[in-house]
Amino acid sequence: MADKILKKLNIKVWRQNNAADKGRFETYTIDNISGGSSFLEMLDILNNKLILEDKDPIAFDHDCREGICGTCSLFINGRAHGPDEDITTCQLHMRKFKEGETITIEPWRAASFPVIKDLVVDRTAFEKILQAGGFISVRTGGVPDANSIPIPYEDVEESMDAASCIGCGACVAACKNSSAMLFVAAKVSHLGKLPQGRVEAKQRARSMVSKMDELGFGGCTNTRACEVECPKNISITHIARLNREYLTARLSE
Repeated sequence: MADKILKKLNIKVWRQNNAADKGRFETYTIDNISGGSSFLEMLDILNNKLILEDKDPIAFDHDCREGICGTCSLFINGRAHGPDEDITTCQLHMRKFKEGETITIEPWRAASFPVIKDLVVDRTAFEKILQAGGFISVRTGGVPDANSIPIPYEDVEESMDAASCIGCGACVAACKNSSAMLFVAAKVSHLGKLPQGRVEAKQRARSMVSKMDELGFGGCTNTRACEVECPKNISITHIARLNREYLTARLSE
């Protein structure tokens, strides 16, 4: 069965020249979009239209377009990554929208993610948090040595689930406090659940949480909005582990 053709859509998109610019919404009309097109393909078509009209194309981030890199981060009709479950924006298809609908597109709204231009935000704050402790620096031996360490199956599975975090920032965008707790917790869990990462577990939690606070991210709201909007289904149980690791680190100071 062929995908439907959306004969007319109204695209209400946030336009902003830079972080200092006040910004504004602008609305464009686009015709004859296949329901099988991805959301980013629709934006490509819209940008081609704007270029032909001698207008400035809409700036938006993208890379792999396979749900892996996490750069295609958009707030669509009030939801991070749009009206579908367990997907990134590049995996969202136009069949999720209705004929004549007005689609509102915004960048992530968080002080720690300043707008670079239009829908592109600066997410280097995540990189700074990783630089603060999201790594293993102790000697763990060569690959054969590491592979010979027995690890419970449940720990491996939980570590790999946490490692699936792609750092897209949907958790921050969905949280009313713009908290990065789910992102930090995933990084703490995926290293801390393995023997190689346990050595620096306390230091890692303390350093990453301190950097998160320094960069202006808010505290956890416990509303689970981050978990709901996470395209990789990262559980908030990792936040509970992060809190335990952090409190243990502080008590041992």
